[in-house]
Amino acid sequence: QVQLVESGGGLVQPGGSLKLACVVSGSIFTTYPVGWDRQAPGKEREAVAEIRTPDRTNYADSVKGRFTISRDNLKSTAYLQMNNLKPEDTAVYYCSFRGMSGQGTQVTVSS
Repeated sequence: QVQLVESGGGLVQPGGSLKLACVVSGSIFTTYPVGWDRQAPGKEREAVAEIRTPDRTNYADSVKGRFTISRDNLKSTAYLQMNNLKPEDTAVYYCSFRGMSGQGTQVTVSS
């Protein structure tokens, strides 16, 4: 049974940083892409970033230059480093792997 557990969310001021982590268990991790999605209140869920290999990453235009996705295959963990956070980044962030997601982690950007 595949399980995804996200962590690292919290409350941060505009311009601040957070690093999210997603630990995957119950599946081979190395050979699959992994991504991060987010859903803000009253909005549709959107893809934020995806990584296949360190040199094959994709980002939503809204986060390019501010967010960095990475993965540690030995730890079956994906990360999302978020810098220069803006209020519009406020959302529940979900790890996405093989069509599945975890419970999400709340990110709130507010002064």
